[in-house]
Amino acid sequence: MQNNTFSTLFIGQNIIKLSSVDSTNNYLKVLLSKSEPLPEGTVIMAEEQYAGRGQQQNSWLATPGQNLTFSLFLKPVFLAIKDQFKLNMAISIALNEALLPLVGKGISIKWPNDIFFGDRKLGGILIENIISGQNFKFSIIGIGINVNQQDFQAELESRAISTRQILHKDVNRNELFAVICSQIESQFLKLKSNRNLLLTEAYLKKLYRFGVSSNFRCNGQVFEGSITGVTETGMLIIESGGKTEAYNFKEVEFII
Repeated sequence: MQNNTFSTLFIGQNIIKLSSVDSTNNYLKVLLSKSEPLPEGTVIMAEEQYAGRGQQQNSWLATPGQNLTFSLFLKPVFLAIKDQFKLNMAISIALNEALLPLVGKGISIKWPNDIFFGDRKLGGILIENIISGQNFKFSIIGIGINVNQQDFQAELESRAISTRQILHKDVNRNELFAVICSQIESQFLKLKSNRNLLLTEAYLKKLYRFGVSSNFRCNGQVFEGSITGVTETGMLIIESGGKTEAYNFKEVEFII
């Protein structure tokens, strides 16, 4: 383990760096299952993940040494189980805030927690909440950002993008990582102290195609509608044809 030097109170102050691992989330879960406790804010960072996962077991493939792929250990024990989507919103907002000064106004959050630039995926988040009874035990926050990768698999070429492709120059990954950690800590502490009362409003302001007529698919049927909000549990609210309906993750998808 090593200490980082950037100015956060706890996030990223304890880092375990790996050259290659199946998944940083899996590695962190194994560490947490052992008797020696880890300090909150510990980060597992890997140059290569060969079995990285996105939401609902979607694979996450990144060129080794070109991107940011890491997992973060947090203890949001102050949150009620029903409020766990607040953590999702806080982390998504933090990544958006960290990347906005770098890439500009084209950045948004694609529900529930992908980071988009234009209509292409710049990064993603996988949050695994470990619950004991009616209480949070801890959360593992997996984060992947396409940084200096220039080429993607053929099937991802039109759907993925990196900061290198946006800016036409390499980005210092360590500096970007420091900014991300700082933003996550800021949002997390606001959430903990209940000072983030406008969390949902901030999330919606950054939400991809919020309030814009778009095409969606549900149960194989394509329909036109516009996003009007999210529920407390994170369901996406879409208005279509004068009717409003809330959808769980994977029940509905954008047609981009």
